[in-house]
Amino acid sequence: MKVKLIRYTPEPEKVVAMAAKSCHTVDIPKMEGMSEKEIKAIIRITRDAGHHSVMEHANFTFAIEDVSRALTHQLVRHRLASYSQQSQRYVNLEPLEYVAPPTVLSNEKARERYTEVMEYIERSYHELVELGIPLEDARYILPNAAHTNIVVTMNARELWNFFTLRTCMKAQWEIRTMAFIMLKQVREIAPTLFDKAGPACLRGPCPEGEHECAERMRKGLLKGARK
Repeated sequence: MKVKLIRYTPEPEKVVAMAAKSCHTVDIPKMEGMSEKEIKAIIRITRDAGHHSVMEHANFTFAIEDVSRALTHQLVRHRLASYSQQSQRYVNLEPLEYVAPPTVLSNEKARERYTEVMEYIERSYHELVELGIPLEDARYILPNAAHTNIVVTMNARELWNFFTLRTCMKAQWEIRTMAFIMLKQVREIAPTLFDKAGPACLRGPCPEGEHECAERMRKGLLKGARK
């Protein structure tokens, strides 16, 4: 898995603070006249008050490679985002690269069976293409595990929602791993905007009910995303 923050709104925290401040001033305030202390204070006040619409003015674009189709099927459910994904209609996926879950890799028999099936699929895909079957039809036999690449753009408000849902220990392992990497990267750019971002249990009761994972999360699992 490769995840890289490739573009973002310049000075995103200043933009968000200016937008928030403009709601209470006669004229649009100038960003150049805002101090770091004022910017942080405005962001924290508006964020904690639930005035999250101002966060939509800051956008972040990620280039994500070598993740599974199973992951991107979950990712695109986050509708307030823009996506550009590698097309299986036009890209020949030979050799077939794929994701193997840790539960499979840790079980020798399961790993052997999994590899055997993937190799069979790859051979069959190759045979169909050799027989003149269009890629858009040959792809029907490709697995959810097949590698894919995707470019994703989300604003800060949607990223907050994404991190709330996908850094939770109840989220599927692959997208959770990706979410923590994304969270670490945006925190380096906008630490005040995202200092409380993460699973809901970090900010209050766990919406999933009482789980041991919530306590482990509070004790420092999220700390790894801050390093």
